[in-house]
Amino acid sequence: MRVWYGTEHGPARAVDGVTFDLRPGEVLGLVGESGCGKSTLGRGVLGLLPRGAQLDGEVNYGGRNLVEASQREIQRLRGPELGLIFQEPLTRLNPLLRISDHFEETLRSHEPDLPKDEIKRRSIEVLRAMGIPPTRYRAYPHEFSGGMRQRIMIAMALVLRPSFVVADEPTTALDVLVEAQIIGILADLRRNFDTSLLFITHNLGIVAEACDRVAVMYAGRIVEQGPVTDVFARPQHPYTQELLRSTISLSTTGLHYIPGAPPDLIDPPSGCRFHPRCPQAMRVCAEKFPERMTVGPQTVECWLHGPDELVPENGHEPLVREEITVADEA
Repeated sequence: MRVWYGTEHGPARAVDGVTFDLRPGEVLGLVGESGCGKSTLGRGVLGLLPRGAQLDGEVNYGGRNLVEASQREIQRLRGPELGLIFQEPLTRLNPLLRISDHFEETLRSHEPDLPKDEIKRRSIEVLRAMGIPPTRYRAYPHEFSGGMRQRIMIAMALVLRPSFVVADEPTTALDVLVEAQIIGILADLRRNFDTSLLFITHNLGIVAEACDRVAVMYAGRIVEQGPVTDVFARPQHPYTQELLRSTISLSTTGLHYIPGAPPDLIDPPSGCRFHPRCPQAMRVCAEKFPERMTVGPQTVECWLHGPDELVPENGHEPLVREEITVADEA
């Protein structure tokens, strides 16, 4: 799949040739720095890109390519089969409507003949599963805490029991206790309904606890993908290694960070897009785009893993970067 945005300086390739699969009941964690295309990927899968964005490739679901499906068909699938949990509840909950009105609108858009008492029963059932009592059903969004509003967003996404859900950083800005509760709710969802989940997050700790597999995204590409236990124990891509080194644990004695920032997606660097920041960069990294290779249970895009026959002569030499010095004008 590819997604790009038109700008006055040229197309910004937010998602540039991403491939992954997801089995029923599986949770795939999607991680990477801000600006790497994670949210664009999640929304592109569901056909929720803003006006002006372009998408091509294949999104195969239930034997259909959703990229070629009509807008009417996509709208019919969103809700009963494809769900989205947004990052910021207050941007999605209308402050003028009660929670009951939100659920009624959601259910009636897909089941217009549903009786009002059935709407209430199903809504209260899913809210109770989120730990919200029935007495709050008629409350307004501002009467809830941030954690409870996030649970309401999850409940609205799940009231139609979709088989695939994109969770776009659902635990951002929540305290660790509420975060743990939401992770438990999502685990119950998968266990009880066999729901597949694309979990977009910056929190590698959540990925280790809640996901089966992890995909590491950088500058519009998935540079490494594999089972969580294998990727965390034996990361193969230098970017994955640097991300894991940057996490904080009880044994942390000093902070580590990755110098620089993700590249401009309008004009990304030649070759491997991570090479300007990579501590293991070689000459070939700046010259040729890496091939996708299989290393044990993982797939990785990195010249450290070959194929050697495509590496030009002297390509394995370390990359020499120009060091810019600023003269002391004083």
